[in-house]
Amino acid sequence: MASIKLSHITKSFGSVTAIKDINLDVVDGDFLVLLGPSGCGKSTLLRMLAGLETISDGAIYLGDRRIDGLPPSERDMAFVFQSYALYPHKSVGENIGFPLLMRYFRWWFHIPILGTIAKRRVERSPEIAQSVTRTAKILGLTEMLDRLPRTLSGGQRQRVALGRAMVRQPEVFLMDEPLSNLDAKLRTTMRAEITKLHRDLKGTFVYVTHDQVEAMTMGTKIALLRDGQLQQFGTPREIYEDPANTYVAGFIGVPSMNLIRSRYSDDGFRIGPVKITLPNRLMAAARKANCPTLLGVRPNALRIGRSDEPHALQGTVVLVEQVGAESNVSVELTADATSVEQDQSSNTIIITTPGYSELELGTLISVSMDLEQAVLFSAKTGERIRA
Repeated sequence: MASIKLSHITKSFGSVTAIKDINLDVVDGDFLVLLGPSGCGKSTLLRMLAGLETISDGAIYLGDRRIDGLPPSERDMAFVFQSYALYPHKSVGENIGFPLLMRYFRWWFHIPILGTIAKRRVERSPEIAQSVTRTAKILGLTEMLDRLPRTLSGGQRQRVALGRAMVRQPEVFLMDEPLSNLDAKLRTTMRAEITKLHRDLKGTFVYVTHDQVEAMTMGTKIALLRDGQLQQFGTPREIYEDPANTYVAGFIGVPSMNLIRSRYSDDGFRIGPVKITLPNRLMAAARKANCPTLLGVRPNALRIGRSDEPHALQGTVVLVEQVGAESNVSVELTADATSVEQDQSSNTIIITTPGYSELELGTLISVSMDLEQAVLFSAKTGERIRA
């Protein structure tokens, strides 16, 4: 396996720039997730890495070798497609072994009868047969080697597609939203299987998804994109706890981070009429910024408290969502203490409480905050403010 380096990668389609000066360093053995909404450029970036798209500017390195000028066949990468891309007339074993067969391909394989005999002989060679058997055993496909793809479930087909990539023993595995066609329960199962596969193979994986749950549970590193630009690169924990801007804060987390309008003046830090005592690091950042701010607080760092508690906000319950082990309570703050959601103003925050909430709509409550978990952003630029 090998490390990957993307240096100032840019991709333009005519006058439209789809990828804008991306720089990434992926360590050997990392599971990198390219995350973002549809149209942000993550699949285009993956295809450039695979050699299926040319780059407009920059360089791609696999280890110490520059590969952006090489054809896909010489990059030693295996691609797992969203649509499985299995050969419907070939059995599971033949689909898995096909990449190995192509290593022995000769022009006369196209000759009727002679080519068929030659291909079968290659497929049954000890080297290919053992590789296919070993791969099928790892993926739990041993009993299905003689079956055709149409007789398999979606999860089984996805495992066949993974097996076809594994059997080559490539330096890098590339996956373009491989679980998007599966139902919710099967996606959960396949997430665990792919994570285990990465751990067992100790390989370098690059995985594209728009699902933040997949990114947070599977990735060792996440690159979050927006409109072709890299917003933040780091571990799942770093991106969740230390977002670089309001876009990252709003995209990562279910529910997303609450962004509450706030301001700093000579008489202290305030949210609407409520004076707030911030931790030293946040107070230093607020003084340094000297501009309108957004206080970012995760829903699980808020709780329903007493009205006499320090820095408690007042609001009215407008929605209660019961999601099993916890409840999401939406609270409309008083007019002077407004919050802001990504790309639109709002005066509603969300609180996550354990178990089933008995709160009724219209109830007036107080909201307390664990400010040790809070972060601060510029209300003008959306960028993180640090001391």
